[in-house]
Amino acid sequence: MTDPTTTTETGDVVLYGGKGGVGKTTCAAAHALASARDGRETLVVSTDPAHSLGDAFERDLGGDPVEVVDDLFAVEVDPDTGQNAYRRVVETLVGEFRDAGLRLSEEDLERLFEAGLIPGGDEVAALEYVARYANSDYDHVVLDTAPTGHTLRLLDLPDVLAETLGVAGDVQRRVRSAGRAAKSMVLGPAAYWGSNDRDGDEVASLQGRVAEVGTLLRDPARTSFRVVLTPERMAIAEAERLVARLSESGIGVDSLVVNRVFENAEGCSCVRCRRDAERHATRLAEVDDAFDLPVRQVPELEGESQGLAALERVGASLD
Repeated sequence: MTDPTTTTETGDVVLYGGKGGVGKTTCAAAHALASARDGRETLVVSTDPAHSLGDAFERDLGGDPVEVVDDLFAVEVDPDTGQNAYRRVVETLVGEFRDAGLRLSEEDLERLFEAGLIPGGDEVAALEYVARYANSDYDHVVLDTAPTGHTLRLLDLPDVLAETLGVAGDVQRRVRSAGRAAKSMVLGPAAYWGSNDRDGDEVASLQGRVAEVGTLLRDPARTSFRVVLTPERMAIAEAERLVARLSESGIGVDSLVVNRVFENAEGCSCVRCRRDAERHATRLAEVDDAFDLPVRQVPELEGESQGLAALERVGASLD
């Protein structure tokens, strides 16, 4: 285990991920609040379809950034964003078919859309938000990700979509070429007058955004990942799997955040306090042995973990 104080400055984008229920949202919100308190204009984005970021801040949030305190903005990914991106791709392809002389009705368009040729609507929405804000004017972007399975699909999606959109682009070019050839047989050179090349169409646009996000996620100078876990065996095992998968994907892990660590600060001698303190000490030793990564410990909070005061206490452990 490495001392967290020896790590380099986190990049422009920090992702918090891990098993469901370990406190990823609380840690991401606390990190973002601490960043804003340091004077950096910070945006925290919840990519989890089951949003709880608004609960952490005790504020109503939506699909557009809301200012929580000075220099801190928060947003919850609108799941319709992914579906809208897919619909624009389908509409572009249908436009090409129509230009080539194929008759497609609105009902045909709906059937194509419902076929779901592009997978992962929630994950596509998350990628769209990363693409939208990672290169924005914010100094720092923090992502509160969904539980491990969703997060891994999100991280794999740029490669999956690159192939899917590549096929869509190939179909688009073939249809466009066939349509022009057919028109030229009838109209000659006039077939190309005023032809629409659809520069910057949605297939190429989404393809470019996805590729950009894929590159960003694998750039250690700009992006880091923090794996959140609790001092419990199941959470430790899942964290090991997540770190291994991230390493395979070329995504650097900044540190581990062990949340809800029981600290017997008062030296209570009751059976429960001694038992919990000993169990967590044992689990922390297991974490130390299992990972060659910096470890940040967040003590178990008394009472609620929501609200700015609670988040500031958590944030103090995430420096």
